[in-house]
Amino acid sequence: MPYRLILALLIFINFYLFLGLFPLFNLDEGAFSEATREMLASHNFITTYLNGELRFDKPILIYWLQASSAKIFGLNEFAMRLPSAVAATLWAVLIFRFTKRFFDETKAFFATLFMVASLQISLIAKAAIADALLNLFIALSMFSFYLYYQSRQKRYLYFTFAAIGFGVLTKGPVAILIPLAVSFLFLLRDFRFWLRSILDPIGIAIFLAIALPWYVLEYLDQGEKFIEGFLLKHNISRFASKAMEGHRGSFSYYIPVLLIGLLPFTTIAIKSISKIKNFFSEPLTKYLAIWFLFVFIFFSFSHTKLPHYIVYGYTPLFILMTLVQVRSKFLLILPFLLFHLLFLTLPFIKDFVLAKIKSGSYEFYIVQGLEFGSWYLIWFAAATIIAFWLIKRQLSTILVAMGAMMILSLHAIAYVYAKAAEVPIKEAALYAKEHNLTNIKMVGINTPSFSFYLQAITPKKEPKNGDIIFTKRSNLKHFKDFAILFQKNGIALIRLKEK
Repeated sequence: MPYRLILALLIFINFYLFLGLFPLFNLDEGAFSEATREMLASHNFITTYLNGELRFDKPILIYWLQASSAKIFGLNEFAMRLPSAVAATLWAVLIFRFTKRFFDETKAFFATLFMVASLQISLIAKAAIADALLNLFIALSMFSFYLYYQSRQKRYLYFTFAAIGFGVLTKGPVAILIPLAVSFLFLLRDFRFWLRSILDPIGIAIFLAIALPWYVLEYLDQGEKFIEGFLLKHNISRFASKAMEGHRGSFSYYIPVLLIGLLPFTTIAIKSISKIKNFFSEPLTKYLAIWFLFVFIFFSFSHTKLPHYIVYGYTPLFILMTLVQVRSKFLLILPFLLFHLLFLTLPFIKDFVLAKIKSGSYEFYIVQGLEFGSWYLIWFAAATIIAFWLIKRQLSTILVAMGAMMILSLHAIAYVYAKAAEVPIKEAALYAKEHNLTNIKMVGINTPSFSFYLQAITPKKEPKNGDIIFTKRSNLKHFKDFAILFQKNGIALIRLKEK
């Protein structure tokens, strides 16, 4: 099967086929989608709110795209996730075209395959969050700058500034930081060229024309609240001061994230990183190596650590992974095999896990609600057997088969988890909507998807007698004299009785 057809098929299956199958995952998908719903309800397309409160977590572009998608397809999971799927598709196309231009179509195919089928990309590529969009613009800015360096054609420099502008509209200053820092480190011996490039007046004008208007309008609308909430709290403080919202970790935090996030191609990633010094002998591979290393080291030093930060450095790594060889097919397949063996055992150790979790806790109810059908056992048993069969196959067959099966396995796992943890939240909201329940308060739980499905703000306020409360089942012990309206797995919808 031709390379492009294989990639198109995998992209369709991974990025589009299941877009509307799963309910929104909390916290992030629920938060972005509910903020977009409130934007559409209020017709305020400058400032975002979440459950009626100011939300300065991210700039505006992803919300505009989700709102546009919702105008076409309605307020549903498909519409909220579609902008990310399209962005991830364009990101994959960029990797393919850039790699083909400087290497060949075979390497372009495998670099793109690594991107499309790796675990972490599979998770963010279709999620209703800003990360796929940001990585598209980071890749575009970085590829464009190298093309400018290599060809000296100004159009590529202007593409760089435009991509940075859209990146800043997507997630803020990080879209400037990465291309600015990496290009500086790459051009240390040609500082004048770098300085002329970043100070190009036309390029700066393009960047400002794209990024500045919303920032000005937002400041005019919110003033110091915007400065404090967005620039100081959600950007500078994430990296320069204490960890936010408990998202801390040691300097080695991103090592296991990378090893897991690049499944099933972990062995190739380890090999390419172990050979990173060798890549400094040629300009292009040096540029790619600096790009990966800067992201890895910078975010390792950041006080706030989240798994998706390392993804900003995956694009160059996918390309570098095509330049190494793993001689042992068993080692190549081992991460894939271990992953499927682990999830094959889950149905058999469910009771053991429950015994280790505090009875009645939110986590206890989620694990208790996990349902592993016969299809699950058959699939993961078959994948484990196929892993051994692949050892005798050709390298290309191994990589494509692992990638395709990994995609399907991740969706199987997501289905089992969503049914236990997220479907009850959606069902509770639809129950409340069907029974015309109003003025519901969210207490002791943070699941914005409830508000999205209810299509109404669910404020976090101190409950009063007679209120309807959406909460965790584990919190019911804190309430007295209530009636349960809806209860499933970890969540409950109750009405406090009047005194």
